[in-house]
Amino acid sequence: MLNYMDRQMLSTMKPSMQLDIAELQSATNFGYLMAVFLWVYGFMSPISGIIADKLNRKWLIIGSLFVWSAVTFAMAYATNFNQLYVLRAVMGLSEALYLPAGLSLIADFHGTKTRSLAIGIHMTGLYMGQALGGFGATIASAYSWQQTFHTFGLIGILYALVLIFFLKEKKSFVADSGSEDFIPLKIKASLFKGIGLLLSNVAFWVILFYFAIPSLPGWAVKNWLPTLFAETLNIDMATAGPFSTVAIATSSFLGVILGGLLSDRWVQKNLRGRIYTSAIGLSLTIPALLLIGYGHTFFHVVGAAVCFGFGFGMFDANNMPILCQFVSAKYRATAYGLMNMVGVFSGALITDVLGKYSEAGTLAEGFVMLAGMVAMALVVQLYFLRPKQNDFTDE
Repeated sequence: MLNYMDRQMLSTMKPSMQLDIAELQSATNFGYLMAVFLWVYGFMSPISGIIADKLNRKWLIIGSLFVWSAVTFAMAYATNFNQLYVLRAVMGLSEALYLPAGLSLIADFHGTKTRSLAIGIHMTGLYMGQALGGFGATIASAYSWQQTFHTFGLIGILYALVLIFFLKEKKSFVADSGSEDFIPLKIKASLFKGIGLLLSNVAFWVILFYFAIPSLPGWAVKNWLPTLFAETLNIDMATAGPFSTVAIATSSFLGVILGGLLSDRWVQKNLRGRIYTSAIGLSLTIPALLLIGYGHTFFHVVGAAVCFGFGFGMFDANNMPILCQFVSAKYRATAYGLMNMVGVFSGALITDVLGKYSEAGTLAEGFVMLAGMVAMALVVQLYFLRPKQNDFTDE
């Protein structure tokens, strides 16, 4: 939650901050500020995955949380654009260290009977962070943008200290060696051996494609839904922003929980249970994208947001669990780091593309295009992904 909230707050507090930092009145400068986070975060994600597979993930998570929270705290003292730019870059680096380590740690703690639900519950924190980040402007108007950065930065720093005592590392899932959940794990291999093995794994390329394509509408909806709410419902952005983010966050919350529960039960009876659950979720996003593009009523836009959030939540809860069926435990953080990089860069690409569609007055056609791409990814996933184990254990 803190990871996503701290990164989102800056975008919502722009009006308050530009009163004190004149450079932020330039849309170009603000774009640079947002872009540097994505570029550093994206390029750092595979490296952070490699590091997480080699080092103690407890201390990596704690260190990452402490640094990005300290950066959030320090942003309150920024007085010019250059200071914010450097801090934003450091935030991208430190936040990139978290997700591959966190998800692979959860995957090691949970076997096939609880893994998707555990990942799903974790993902609710990300959705909550996105939703709360949308209220940054509200908090800043009541107090100040400096006080907002101070408060949430301090909360993260204190929580990092709490995790020193309560977070535990577990480099392997220890169970009866005769059970399907037993994961023998040896920590060895050269620094880039994991990437080499992953790139020679055809199933990983399919998973990478299947992860990247839904990332396009995922980022598109996140970036454009507030605008669509404001224009369709004729409400101001201060109302549309929280309304749209809460609609997505609430439905996504329900999606990850249901998707986690269904997947964990289904995979006990059918090895493709997680894949089928993910496919059901992703298929729900297709009509949602069509409604987002062509809907013109309250029912259309809210229905689209709920349908998309619920379906994307089911998809989100099963990405790491599906990965665990094709990738050894010792390379899962590296694998998710690569997936995260592709997802972030896909988001940067689609934001620019849809901007051009919007300027041409054809935004609806852009969302229809995304619906077609999702349908294609769905077919590829269902045809090619055929796991042979609940938990991949081969070298």
